[in-house]
Amino acid sequence: MSGLRQARGAAARRSGRRAEAIAAVWLMLKGYRILGFRLRTPQGEIDLLAQRGKVLAIVEVKRRTTLEAALETVTQMQRDRLRRAGRAIAARRPSLQNLSVRLDLIALAPGKLPIHSPDAWRGG
Repeated sequence: MSGLRQARGAAARRSGRRAEAIAAVWLMLKGYRILGFRLRTPQGEIDLLAQRGKVLAIVEVKRRTTLEAALETVTQMQRDRLRRAGRAIAARRPSLQNLSVRLDLIALAPGKLPIHSPDAWRGG
């Protein structure tokens, strides 16, 4: 791997971690409790796992120029994997078993406040 490619990859990872930290703070300000960051499961990686009331939110964090662009970057296959990952985590943790699992999106764009889209892909 070239040095330039490695540097770009490292910068992208740092940017992703920053975006996830911003998203977590945003959710906490909205009353969510953050249960996990970058959770690896056999089904896939969950950016953020958060709970508010009886909802377990599987949160995908995307840094794009618009909400529409962020929504479009997560394919149906990825959404299905994220939902399965969330359900698997909930099934293994007794305190989460009775919660409704939902797939949310937090979109971040330069110079703008984060946009939280609960149940971002309803039915899809």
